[in-house]
Amino acid sequence: MMMFLFLVVALAVVVAAVTLAVVGGGESAPLPEVAPERLQDHLPADRPVGRADVESLRFPLAPRGYRMADVDDALGRLAAELAERDARIADLESALAGARAAAAHTHHAQPHKSEGPEERR
Repeated sequence: MMMFLFLVVALAVVVAAVTLAVVGGGESAPLPEVAPERLQDHLPADRPVGRADVESLRFPLAPRGYRMADVDDALGRLAAELAERDARIADLESALAGARAAAAHTHHAQPHKSEGPEERR
C-alpha cells in the first residue's frame, strides 16, 4: 500500500511539472529553435594549411557524433592541398634532375685547357 501511494504522488509530481513547463512557457514557444553548432576553426583560405592548423582543428559534436559535412570539407581541403604539394615537389625534383644533367653535360663537353696563354709562346 505504501508503494502504491508513493507511485501516485510521484506520478502527480511529474504530471504537474510537465504541465507547468508546457503552459508556463510564457509568450515564446516552450523551447526555442537552436542553431546547429558549426565548425568554428576554419582552415585558412588565404594561405596553405600548416601543421598547427591541422592540430588546432576541432570539429563540433552533433547528436550522433561529428557533422559529416564539416569533416568531409576539411578532409577534402587537406587532400587537395597535399595533392598540390606532391605535384609541386615532383615538378621541382624533375627540374633539379634536369639542371644536374645539364650541368654534368656542359662540364663533360667543355675541352680542358692544359695550356694557358703564356705557355703557348
